[in-house]
Parts: sequence; C-alpha cells; structure tokens
Amino acid sequence: MSAVGTVAQLAYKLVTVPQATPQAFCNVIKLGTFCRTVVWPILPSLAFYQYIRRTDIDYFTLEVLYYKSGSKDYKAFYDTSRVGGSGHWRLQQDLEAIRAAANPE
Repeated sequence: MSAVGTVAQLAYKLVTVPQATPQAFCNVIKLGTFCRTVVWPILPSLAFYQYIRRTDIDYFTLEVLYYKSGSKDYKAFYDTSRVGGSGHWRLQQDLEAIRAAANPE
C-alpha cells in the first residue's frame, strides 16, 4: 500500500516541479497555450477521420464479400430496414444466435 502512496507523491512532484522557477512557469504556460490552440483542435477531427476510415473499410469489405458471393440478395449482407446498426450480416448472425439461445424451442 505504501507503493501507491509513493507513486502518488512522484506523480504530484512531476506536475509541480516544472513550476519551481519563473522561467519554467512561463514554459508551462507556453506549453498549455500550444496544447489549447494546436493539439486540442486537431484531436476531434483526427478521431472523426479514423472513425470514417474504419467504417469505410468495413463497408468496402462488405461490398467485396457481396460481389464475390454472386448473390443478388443484398439484404442478406446488409438489411437497411433493420433498426440502428443491426443490419450488418455479422450482427444479424449474432442476434439470431442470441435469440436462439434465449428462446430454446
């Protein structure tokens, strides 16, 4: 338990020591200003870009699977009439497995 206290003290010193001198205090202010004006505005847009790319790759894979299967029934792969994101063929399969386990016949 004393190790947790030691780690907490070290973390506190890591945050407070850079403010020990006036020059270091100014550097902390400059770093904070840089983070607020450059880093934080970039993070949401970068996260949104990653989300779009991941979704785009998933749908591209779905289209390739549909094309290579030779099927003409697109709803077997992605049913647009299903609620939310449950139209994806893997989610349909998982939901069917859950339904079958929950309602044994």
